[in-house]
Amino acid sequence: MTANSRCSAAEPPGLETQRREIESLLRECELRAGDSWYVMERRWFEQWKEFVENGDQNSSSFPGQIDNSELFEDLDSYHLKERLVENEDFVLVPAEAWHKLLAWYGIVDGQPPLERKVPAAAGDFCLCVEVYPVEIFLCLHSNMENVITAQFSRADTIQSIQRAMCQGFSVPPGSECRLWMKSSDSSCERLRNVHMSVLDACLSSGMDQDSYRGQPGVCGLTNLGNTCFMNSALQCLSNTPPLTEYFLRSSYLEELNFTNPLGMKGEIAEAYADVIKQMWSGRHYSVVPRVFKTKVGHFASQFLGYQQHDSQELLSFLLDGLHEDLNRVKNKEYIELRDAEGRPDQEVAEEAWRNHRRRNDSVIVDTFHGLFKSTLVCPECHKVSVTFDPFCYLSVPLPVSKERVMEVFFVSLDPYAKPVQHRVVVPKAGKVSDLCSALSEMTNVPPSQMVVADVFNHRFYKIYNADESLSCILDRDDIFVYELSVQKEEQEEHVLLALYLRERSHYRDYGSGSSSYGTSLFGHPLLLSVPRSSCSHEELYNLFLQRLARKTLFTIQAVNSNGTTERGVGEGGSAVSFSCKCDTHTQQRNNSTVVNQVSRQEVVIQSVQSFNTNCSTFLSAAQPYVAIDWDPEMKKRFYNENEAEKYMKHSSMEVPQQQTTVQLQECIELFTTVETLEEENPWYCPVCKKHQLATKKLDLWSLPEVLIIHLKRFSYTKFTREKLDSIVEFPLRYAHSREEPPSRYDLIAVSNHYGGLRDGHYTSYARNKDNGQWYYFDDSKVTYASEDQIVTNAAYVLFYHRQDKLRKPTLPSPITSPASSTEPASDITSCNDDDAELGATSYLTMETD
Repeated sequence: MTANSRCSAAEPPGLETQRREIESLLRECELRAGDSWYVMERRWFEQWKEFVENGDQNSSSFPGQIDNSELFEDLDSYHLKERLVENEDFVLVPAEAWHKLLAWYGIVDGQPPLERKVPAAAGDFCLCVEVYPVEIFLCLHSNMENVITAQFSRADTIQSIQRAMCQGFSVPPGSECRLWMKSSDSSCERLRNVHMSVLDACLSSGMDQDSYRGQPGVCGLTNLGNTCFMNSALQCLSNTPPLTEYFLRSSYLEELNFTNPLGMKGEIAEAYADVIKQMWSGRHYSVVPRVFKTKVGHFASQFLGYQQHDSQELLSFLLDGLHEDLNRVKNKEYIELRDAEGRPDQEVAEEAWRNHRRRNDSVIVDTFHGLFKSTLVCPECHKVSVTFDPFCYLSVPLPVSKERVMEVFFVSLDPYAKPVQHRVVVPKAGKVSDLCSALSEMTNVPPSQMVVADVFNHRFYKIYNADESLSCILDRDDIFVYELSVQKEEQEEHVLLALYLRERSHYRDYGSGSSSYGTSLFGHPLLLSVPRSSCSHEELYNLFLQRLARKTLFTIQAVNSNGTTERGVGEGGSAVSFSCKCDTHTQQRNNSTVVNQVSRQEVVIQSVQSFNTNCSTFLSAAQPYVAIDWDPEMKKRFYNENEAEKYMKHSSMEVPQQQTTVQLQECIELFTTVETLEEENPWYCPVCKKHQLATKKLDLWSLPEVLIIHLKRFSYTKFTREKLDSIVEFPLRYAHSREEPPSRYDLIAVSNHYGGLRDGHYTSYARNKDNGQWYYFDDSKVTYASEDQIVTNAAYVLFYHRQDKLRKPTLPSPITSPASSTEPASDITSCNDDDAELGATSYLTMETD
């Protein structure tokens, strides 16, 4: 991009100001119904961030004009590509931030701004930015060959669609109109309530036409409002062959258990069967699972409404509900469990499995249940207790690093030294003192001469104590570490001052004729350790101006009106002015010595509260916050903004941060590691006759026909909550078992989660049981996928299907933990057209009189 590209936009402020303004807007923004947000290509935004962080206007990282080319399918229609993922393909910025960036950099000619709305929440529907509006086919009933496509928000009303159709087809004002939605069986449903929303009317970007004949099972599911978690789970189960074939054969009808007190009167099984039969009919692009969702919410209140939930939790509820609704055991007998008492494991395992099947016998048990071997050892008497317990899925932990990488800015005492950005490794459960110790090794400054602060919007958001936990510092926070002139133990005779820079703006009240001024912060604040005996105005002026030497083009000293130096500046000193002299660099630039007399009103020290409000007292012990107020003209002439914003990068910043990668086998081994029971959950030792904190070890004794592995990405502790974004490399196929030939498992589905703890989006990959092709399911949209797309850091729940199911005994022999197979890949058809979209649009017709 040439320099001319910059000229197409307004002259932007300094790079540090740009960064601060945009980050402030991003941090403080909230979703509000009706607000506009803008979609931006992530790589452009990341390049802009690198540009402003470098602090060099001539940097090669200059991003040029805003360019969203990578987000479009083509540059003719400017239609968004499908399957774009937030924070991977694009970012969302609030309108104010967008307009600033647009004013500073402009946009590539012809590209439309990608404005998206936040639709008003309906019921419990959460507020969100609607990146993909609903696309609907529109036509007149009298001329169904003339079809136009339009986009609508899910919060739009049917009436707004009717208005758009009237305008698009030039229907005369006042004409009576009736709106119809064409369904898959060629029937038409009248949309009578024009005040109903698009969401409530179940209109979606998925066409239901009787002419469609597609691959059975390749069918989207409409998002009813934050129900992507449910859709992801359903797609994975839908593509589990033994369960789907069971429902498609209607075998469930003979096994519905209407009397099971633990079941749901067969209603969950019937609702699930209805969804599966629709999805595998081959007659739908997309199915609306509204009845199924209603049933789930009725029997599990946590899933009521339209809040985001966890796909694994929905799977757990659904598998349990289907099992109880289809349990072939009508009357569960009481069974007294026996201890192993030294018997062979195989004998004890077979007994446990028989006991389990005497109370639990269903297609879910047949397909998904396996056995754990649980070994408990008493730490006192060394009693060993072995039991075998059934499981429906494995929840395996991810290896969690005990360390954390933090990026901080170190501010030296040297007033001419630029801040230096460091990358330090600290204990994840460490304290602020650990951060100082790590930084001390790079700077040779004692930790006791450091103060750590969170700087936000030109002020100190928080100043940390050394014993505070690092968990309260977020990765996105701007952390500055300041070098002090004395060590903390000597701080009693000093005052720790927070110095802000403020620009004054004058206002005139024309009604009263009086004038006043307001202030706004700018630049980086400073922390200074000042002796209590040196807190006079004059001494503070000298100290402050010394610390600001790199950022300013002058020095200041107090003078009398006759030009002689004044050595004592009183608080009232209205007769005192200041001599402002440019430094050597400025003198050379102007070829002369510039001397300016600046009145006291132009540079003023004010004692302020931590939130930037003037105080009535000056430098009280309780208010160690000070501001230097600058006259706007003086700031413009003598404050070097570009120099003030510059910083250096330490060599530690050059080491690239690598994406953490672990093997699935590591997660399973971690799951089977010996652990000591927690105090809240002790084991009662039958020999010691008391509760003990025994050691416990789980082993996988036998695996089911379909193995579900839940990767525990969400980590919750007493102090922290986080999502682990490690890439778990899981095999698409593997073999295991102590038997020969080994049992073979193939991956058949993956539930994905994108985003963080409180938000995010669920999708799924699944392999069709009939044609062996992989597909990507994103709510109502379905696209082809290939095997090399499947392993990502979004993988959350894995589904494996054992291919030697016909040889499955009543109880499989003991197995070893699954390991990656060296077997050749099976012949699965792949499609080169990875992004081919299989979805279309809803079809609406309108009758006019």
